[in-house]
Amino acid sequence: MSNPVNSKKRGRINVVLNHKRVDTFNQNDSLFQSEQEKEEHEILSKFEKKLEEYIGLEEVKRLVNEIYAWLYVNQRREEQGLKASKQVLHMIFKGNPGTGKTTVARIIAQFLHELDVLTKGHFMEVERADLVGEYIGHTAQKTREVLKKASGGVLFVDEAYSLARGGEKDFGKEAIDTLVKAMEDHQHDFVLILAGYSKEMDYFLSLNPGLPSRFPISIDFPNYSTDQLMEMVKQMLKEREYELSKDGEYHIKEHIRKVRQEQQRTFSNGRYIRNIIEEAIRLQAVRLLRENSFDKESLLTMKREDFNFHSSHVKLT
Repeated sequence: MSNPVNSKKRGRINVVLNHKRVDTFNQNDSLFQSEQEKEEHEILSKFEKKLEEYIGLEEVKRLVNEIYAWLYVNQRREEQGLKASKQVLHMIFKGNPGTGKTTVARIIAQFLHELDVLTKGHFMEVERADLVGEYIGHTAQKTREVLKKASGGVLFVDEAYSLARGGEKDFGKEAIDTLVKAMEDHQHDFVLILAGYSKEMDYFLSLNPGLPSRFPISIDFPNYSTDQLMEMVKQMLKEREYELSKDGEYHIKEHIRKVRQEQQRTFSNGRYIRNIIEEAIRLQAVRLLRENSFDKESLLTMKREDFNFHSSHVKLT
């Protein structure tokens, strides 16, 4: 059994993922159980292992399985003289900041390159300013230049809804039209991923009735649960060689539970966790200087007082 690597037989995958939240990704969800099978399908095994490094992202893990299985079965169908489905892989990512959208897009670019679906597999992230020009005709030119650079890889448009914020007379509409034309004319040459807040992306897609159907894969990136965010806290501290005291852990968990409820629409998830960890490291350093305490245990331990949320400079969004 060989890996489904065939750059000439690209296709279209008509999958809209179930947006039901799954708390854990069980190892039994893997397509392959034995070590021999994992070796035979080393590309998938490699990316399954890579995704296991990240908290959450269950829907993405299943999508990777689906894409791999589809390509592999297509090859087996061709060997038997059967038709192989033609599919494109343009995607919509919806969710708050810090939920893993950019990280996933990068991983998908690498994955599709190793499967020879994308010739280069590079990742190109752009926003409105990179696509929209200042005068008539300028936008189409800028957008085509971006598309040319993205050929063979993944083009990731963050806050894509901003392209429609100016209404009919705004040049953003020209950028959308140019992107749509490229999706039709060069549908197998690149993968376009539009990303942004869920509510804003839904509104953006509603403005152009023909747009949603051009993105057969849609993934919701829900806010992380309190337990998942606490797992991130511990993981980030461990990576930096710090340990969290019990009262510090309780203090952080209560704070996260509160802000998740108050900031559901705009909470920045993993980005917020990273920022409070970095601030706490600075506050711990100030505390240790005041205490003149530099033994190993003191240097390792993060305490409750190092997470001073009442006077924090970290923004929630």
